[in-house]
Amino acid sequence: MSKVSLEGQVAVVTGAARGVGELLARKLSARGAKVALVGLEPDALKQVAERLHTDSDHWYADVTDHEAMVRVAAEVKQRFGKVDIVVANAGVANGGPFAESDPVAWRRVIEVNLIGSAVTARAFLPVLTESRGYLLQIASLAAITPAPMMTAYCASKAGVEAYAHSLRAEVGHKGVRVGVGYLSWTDTDMVRGADQDEVMRELRQRLPWPAGKTYPLGPAVDRIVAGIERRSSHVYAQWWLRGMQGVRGYLPAVIGAVGQREMRRFEPRLKNVGTKLVGAGGAADEEARNTVRN
Repeated sequence: MSKVSLEGQVAVVTGAARGVGELLARKLSARGAKVALVGLEPDALKQVAERLHTDSDHWYADVTDHEAMVRVAAEVKQRFGKVDIVVANAGVANGGPFAESDPVAWRRVIEVNLIGSAVTARAFLPVLTESRGYLLQIASLAAITPAPMMTAYCASKAGVEAYAHSLRAEVGHKGVRVGVGYLSWTDTDMVRGADQDEVMRELRQRLPWPAGKTYPLGPAVDRIVAGIERRSSHVYAQWWLRGMQGVRGYLPAVIGAVGQREMRRFEPRLKNVGTKLVGAGGAADEEARNTVRN
């Protein structure tokens, strides 16, 4: 498709306090879009909003909270008059062997990445239908490539990929376009947090090129912005991810065989792997849930 000008468009970005969400908000604003930031870190969101080039605002909300997200959708429309673009970017991650994983953290990855994405879409679909807008669901290489020590993250990203493809077929006749964004390991707080664990870092470094590399954030977000401008069905933050689609059917068998060898190699060290949510975003999620409980 030809590019759609972002000038005057209203874009909602979840998980906008840091990483992909923050830089995406900045780049959308630089192209003239008004931006609504949603996340769990109000001070950080406020700071991001104050640095943007265009009219913007921020909302504190847990994307898994349906009532909160419906309220946010109504308030964003009231504030800006419409919503043209929604980027469901909020996500968390953990790692480690499934049998020894923290069940609360494991479940939370599914809740935020999969259920939270669906809650976001459910809340904003009415206003996207009015504007004949665009929903971009951020997935991952993990949706294409199952990997040991990442059961929750892979399950959640495979889930949002399938859900978004299904949703595209449901809402396309109403003028709403749905895209799926794929990222490999990108230089964010989440990836840096995962790399703090020695075993997880070494396992990733043993992945074949180009999957084991950490990619810079800027070019990845530039590709996402280009996908938004084209209302693309598939958006690839790294050039080689498109090629993975053609071989994905073979990957579970290959990874299953190679993964067994790697797990045998690392077995003596696996009990020391952390299984909590990783990175600053994981810490913010934990803090927000503790606040609610208290």
